[in-house]
Amino acid sequence: MLDAVLLNMRLNGRIAVCGMISQYDLDEPHGVRNLMHLVFKRIRMQGFFVFDHYHLYPKFLDTLLPYIRQGKMNYVEHIAQGLENAPAALVGLFSGLHVGKSLVLVARDY
Repeated sequence: MLDAVLLNMRLNGRIAVCGMISQYDLDEPHGVRNLMHLVFKRIRMQGFFVFDHYHLYPKFLDTLLPYIRQGKMNYVEHIAQGLENAPAALVGLFSGLHVGKSLVLVARDY
């Protein structure tokens, strides 16, 4: 994917990198062939880790939750029912079967 993205980036573009799930289960990660476009197009590519910004989480919730409650923003969840379906849910996660957040409902809390 990064190969295709680099070919289509604008001059002085920026790429934020967080996680690389497509590489998690590979013995040897795939290589990228178009890295020279980082130089040619003066692209800035920077990794970040979610905990670098964890102090902003309360402000994020204060901003986002009203939009969700008002129906102005939606989210997608795929919920697998029961622990016995957890392996299939995990396979679906790595194969791109679902869009959004994948959850496994182990038991209902009553």
